[in-house]
Amino acid sequence: MANVSTTKMSSKGQVVIPEKIRKQLNLKAGAQFVVVGEKDVVILKNIAPPSLDEFDALIADARKKGKQAGLKRSDIKDAIFKARGKKK
Repeated sequence: MANVSTTKMSSKGQVVIPEKIRKQLNLKAGAQFVVVGEKDVVILKNIAPPSLDEFDALIADARKKGKQAGLKRSDIKDAIFKARGKKK
């Protein structure tokens, strides 16, 4: 079962995550979160960069799908230039 604690928001909108929960989730200073709010619910979702192994797997999967879709390196470069609003 999830640990439940209460906290307060400061005048600057800051909220302290209780120590018990920080320890349980191994949260350190500088941790980043996605914040979702709807009606009276606020959700903090911890986000972290993937490990090198996970990153390698993501890249391998993206390359495989790109190849299956018939993409060429030049297509990728063109898309980057377009997204950056630059011409070749």
